[in-house]
Amino acid sequence: MGGGGVGSAAVNPGAGWTWGYDAYAPERERLVEALCTLGNGRFATRGSAPECAAGTTHYPGTYLAGCYDRRTSLVDGRAVENEDLVNLPNWTLLRYRRLPADEPAGEWLTPDSDELRHSTVRLDLRRGTLHRGLYFQDARGRGLRVGHTRLVHMGDPGLAAQRTTFHAYGWSGEIEVESLLDGDVANTGVERYHHLESRHLSGHRTVFAPGGVAGLSCRTGDPGHLIALAVRTDTRPARPARTTGTSTGTGQLYRLPVARGRTVRVTKTLALRTTPAHTPGDPLARAVEAAGEAPSFPALMAAHEAAWQRLWEEGELRVPGEPGRVLRLHLFHLLQTLSPHTADLDVGVPARGLHGEAYRGHVFWDELFVLPYLDLHFPDVAEALLRYRHRRLPAAREAARRAGRRGAMYPWQSGGSGAEETQEVHLNPRSGRWLPDHSRLQRHVGSAVAYNVWKYARSTGDQAFLYGEGAEILLEVARFWADSAERDPDLGRYRLRGVVGPDEYHDAYPHAAVPGVDDNAYTNVTAAWVLARGLDLLRELPAARRAELRERLALDEGETARWDDVSRRLHVPFHRGVISQFEGFGELAELDWEAYRARYGDIRRLDRILEAEGDTVNRYQASKQADTLMLGYLFRPDELAALFARLGHRLDDGTWRATVDYYLRRTSHGSTLSSLVHGWVLARLKGAGAWRYCEEALLSDVADVQGGTTGEGVHLGAMAGTIDLVERGITGLEAGPDGLRVAPVSLRQLPRFAFTLCCGGHRGVRLRVLPGRLGVRVPAGPGAPLPLVLPGDRRFTVPPGGERWFPL
Repeated sequence: MGGGGVGSAAVNPGAGWTWGYDAYAPERERLVEALCTLGNGRFATRGSAPECAAGTTHYPGTYLAGCYDRRTSLVDGRAVENEDLVNLPNWTLLRYRRLPADEPAGEWLTPDSDELRHSTVRLDLRRGTLHRGLYFQDARGRGLRVGHTRLVHMGDPGLAAQRTTFHAYGWSGEIEVESLLDGDVANTGVERYHHLESRHLSGHRTVFAPGGVAGLSCRTGDPGHLIALAVRTDTRPARPARTTGTSTGTGQLYRLPVARGRTVRVTKTLALRTTPAHTPGDPLARAVEAAGEAPSFPALMAAHEAAWQRLWEEGELRVPGEPGRVLRLHLFHLLQTLSPHTADLDVGVPARGLHGEAYRGHVFWDELFVLPYLDLHFPDVAEALLRYRHRRLPAAREAARRAGRRGAMYPWQSGGSGAEETQEVHLNPRSGRWLPDHSRLQRHVGSAVAYNVWKYARSTGDQAFLYGEGAEILLEVARFWADSAERDPDLGRYRLRGVVGPDEYHDAYPHAAVPGVDDNAYTNVTAAWVLARGLDLLRELPAARRAELRERLALDEGETARWDDVSRRLHVPFHRGVISQFEGFGELAELDWEAYRARYGDIRRLDRILEAEGDTVNRYQASKQADTLMLGYLFRPDELAALFARLGHRLDDGTWRATVDYYLRRTSHGSTLSSLVHGWVLARLKGAGAWRYCEEALLSDVADVQGGTTGEGVHLGAMAGTIDLVERGITGLEAGPDGLRVAPVSLRQLPRFAFTLCCGGHRGVRLRVLPGRLGVRVPAGPGAPLPLVLPGDRRFTVPPGGERWFPL
């Protein structure tokens, strides 16, 4: 890709279904661990080496979806409360060492041992397994080959397993193996959080049961989860274990005979069970029983592979070459975080997946980039994620009430309860100073939630959700915007003051005493869109449901008349012929971009650089990420023009192109979402530089373009967004009440691709995009023909069981 591939030469292309590394490099180990995480939508385990506990180089972690805990820390002299996604006990830990005949035991072997001669890591995307291989050789030439194969079961979301094999070369004797279940863990995976309280587990209890089963239970404090893990350790040849228990874990020690030509196997099978703290029953007893009854490793593997095969059939995406391999990795991690098992849970979209502790596992607006894919492939999962938002509607209403507003104000960062979880201070690692954090003023997250509701219903045809829980969300967000808008008699318009836009750099005007900026264009335009859709929904609702909602929400005609007025008269600032990011943006100083690039090289986090210099990015026309241009990501050109027309502005092609060009020159891309949005917008404009941004979005995690952040957890929104870039952005695809609309744009680097989706009541509709041609296949079965709309308003139908080709 781009002539250099992804990452370094250590990445092995395989056959398109393998991601791997051919050498051990301590400095990139945490990146490997994150990118080799295995999960099933309920829990995930980082791809860490089984030999190693947490330390400077290695960071094992297991995370349960929705399992948060709250702790108070003393930061810069003040008490700060944070809610974290909890790192669970380490079930993968396995230590081993050689016991040659008539010699003392050697050191425990790890990838960091001097005796390591070769190491490989292979992530099998097709089967959902991780393979680690190591070869050790001592000074006398005696070798030991070790292989680990791990799975987190996609069929049974409470099971995982790890099989380890040992082969001796040039010696015989015994190998000592210790299978550990380690509950002495903490949340220490992010360096800049080390000042914060990190221990979330207490009340450890251990048990041993027949059949080689060891169990451990513990609990979090607030809100209180009981967590139980049980591991069954099987050896071949079979040997009894010497068991050891500590206050926080268990150990099972085995001495196994090894000799040339003999394979020694050790298998750990995990059962994970959890329950709220005050729920009757003992999850430890259930975990121990489940571990003891779990199938053998080959049987587990077969069922696991079959489950993955079904997922790949439903989520098919075929893109040739290196871009396709990266996209498949992205899809793999999306499906591990948000699988069909997620539909049974009360969880949101964790911005960093279940892959690490960055952002403390919180839910932001990243579902805006994730749900479009799920809408088209796994609508049940998409609906469950929206129900997470609906269950937290009372918390959003309470937040609005405390802010003196009506309606619902969704938090910038959400966790378990739906309360605002955004930190109040953040650390600038470059200066070492703790600074006020005003990102909670990103009120636009409510518009994203409402947008997701509307688009889900339009894509899937799920009117029941739209008229039910979805209507409550959308109407309450609309009410918040109408109540937040202040009428400016001098402008004759409404204004939204004191907000922060997607950019995040600008959290105040220079020298202002209060945080926030006024009339962020993205915030105002999306608020106007929500208000207009709220009015549309009220007209569309069945009369009985409309009357019920009006009564329950105390929504009278006078209030909805204000909605209409605000939706047409919200202020959108312009300067020098382009849309202003916010009121006054064009009056800020210009930054000498070339000078800062020459001085620092990587200026993605320009805010940190300037703060360390005693300056502030608030003084400059400089954006962290796509802000105004996000409008071109959410809305087609005709939709955006109509929105601006409703607001009393003419947005023609020339003005939009000038706006895109203006912000291209003033954005540092400090977020992985920025290059994605720029690539999307430029591709739709047929801009020559589109691929540069598309490629950076593809590489953002696999090449760790932000310099160390991927090891703290993948960027799930960017990963999902790259898939959506192909399926909707380049294809110009929209699923709606009138079927499929397709309007592809030509991107030389992606000339052909294929994918399946759900549409019009059909599952497994397959689209093939080739230069100048489009193929559409609808699977055989009951159902009406699928309507298709192509550029020029050309309308066709494709019957079930048929495939048709169309010129483009």
